Amino acid sequence: MQDIDIAEAATLIPITEIARRIGIEEDEIELYGRYKAKISLDLLRRLERSKEGHLVVVTSTNPTKAGEGKTTVTVGLGQALNRLGVSSSICIREPSLGPCMGVKGGAAGGGYSQVVPMEDINLHFTGDLHAVQAAHNLLAAMVDNHLQQGNALGIDPRTITWPRVLDMNDRSLRHIVLGLGGRADGVPRESAFVITVASEVMAILCLATGIEDLKARLGRIVVGSTYGRTPVCASDLHAAGAMAALLKDAIKPNLVQTLEGSPAFIHGGPFANIAHGTNSILATRMALHLSDVVLVESGFGSDLGFEKFMDIVTRTGGFLPEAVIIVSTIRSLKLHGGQNAGELTTENLGALERGLPNLERHVHNVRQFGFHPIVALNHFPTDTDAEVAMLLEAAKRLKVEVVFTDVWARGGAGGEELAKVLLKELDERVRARPLYPLEMPLRTKVETVAQKVYGAEGVDFTPEALRSLKLFEDLGYGELPVCLAKTQTSFSDDPTKLGSPKGFRVTMRQASLSAGAGFVVCLLGDIMTMPGLPKEPAAEKIDLSADGKIRGLF
Repeated sequence: MQDIDIAEAATLIPITEIARRIGIEEDEIELYGRYKAKISLDLLRRLERSKEGHLVVVTSTNPTKAGEGKTTVTVGLGQALNRLGVSSSICIREPSLGPCMGVKGGAAGGGYSQVVPMEDINLHFTGDLHAVQAAHNLLAAMVDNHLQQGNALGIDPRTITWPRVLDMNDRSLRHIVLGLGGRADGVPRESAFVITVASEVMAILCLATGIEDLKARLGRIVVGSTYGRTPVCASDLHAAGAMAALLKDAIKPNLVQTLEGSPAFIHGGPFANIAHGTNSILATRMALHLSDVVLVESGFGSDLGFEKFMDIVTRTGGFLPEAVIIVSTIRSLKLHGGQNAGELTTENLGALERGLPNLERHVHNVRQFGFHPIVALNHFPTDTDAEVAMLLEAAKRLKVEVVFTDVWARGGAGGEELAKVLLKELDERVRARPLYPLEMPLRTKVETVAQKVYGAEGVDFTPEALRSLKLFEDLGYGELPVCLAKTQTSFSDDPTKLGSPKGFRVTMRQASLSAGAGFVVCLLGDIMTMPGLPKEPAAEKIDLSADGKIRGLF
């Protein structure tokens, strides 16, 4: 059966019952149909002094076309814990329409470890991404309107850095010109579109701790500077209040369920390659107050989402994980070792041996933050005994425990061994820590992440990047963490360098200030903040049948 068939065959539990089971009161939920709900922020005020559960982060090796199954493992492990009688919730991001219509279709797990209703989650859900898009573009419109109406603040149009956003992959919008058509149609200037999930408003939504914090962060957004080089913020344009109003419902976390009826908080959707890559702090906080174990999926590998979770999210959220799981497959490691994608079902010990250093690097990365990682291997019938033996021998050398899972085919039952190993790990004390102190200069923070996490020999900074970093420090933003944007497929900034490359340097070509979100974005290599569609986009296979059912999402 395909994922969509499994999802459609499931009997869902009314979301009011899911909420009741984990202690959410009736007046704290706002229904979006029978199987989706938003959770009032009043819940956090009610439970602020209650005990919090254990926080676990799920990361992975560098993603490949073979797929690692990180979301599937997160969902399946949550189901497994609940099967064992341990109250568990999962926290994952909302899918963007960009990749859904572009490269991979849906993003809600797979097999018998999915979150449902799958079609709703992938297409519009509760409208959060549209609200972010509207709030972001409102500020863009107010900037251009200010220029048109006399420019009382003296904004230098050449310094405006606030783009527009769209939740779709569309390379033709990467560079645009505004204000053409005459005096009544605005002030001509160059600008751009980025994908909605790369918006600073999305990052703010996911890092805000409440409505007042949301409004304060929105007000701190820097859109450009005056002719006198003074930063201009959203608060100077009196935009923060209206932006917050557009986000009134979007700030509330969403509650859905897995195929086995486990609670799933799905809220916010920042990409991990061009943003910080984790669901909202508010969703994680709610889950921690309501569950014994909370599984948070960080985007892509330990070099991206997990590093940013530790260096950005935990500092804002005021929490630290107690365990980390690295998801991988023998198939993906063979791809990192150079095996042809069409031959993954064929035994290739040489490719696996060459690909294992990728796993080794991720284990090393997680240990740098103070953890003893658990490796979860999605098992395929085509994995040969010799390949399994080689992987286990490598794990023995790394002194890391490997647990094979089968959550795609068996749901929670296929993750019970992983759940038992995790529970033992949670009995151990760890000293989790960020990678660098905030007082470190911005340039040194970039170099620290590149050298310690990516394994680079160093960083080459363009003159523009160095000027930006110095300017941000001069303006008083030097103690912000850095959010490095780079390709997800490689530890380097070159997507073709798979495995664990050696002897490379990365190039930082540009930096931008996200003062509202509270970090500095640093672009490495040719990373794009507005992706393009592939030659054969996934949208070509998506359709709506005569009986109103969506086809082709998986």
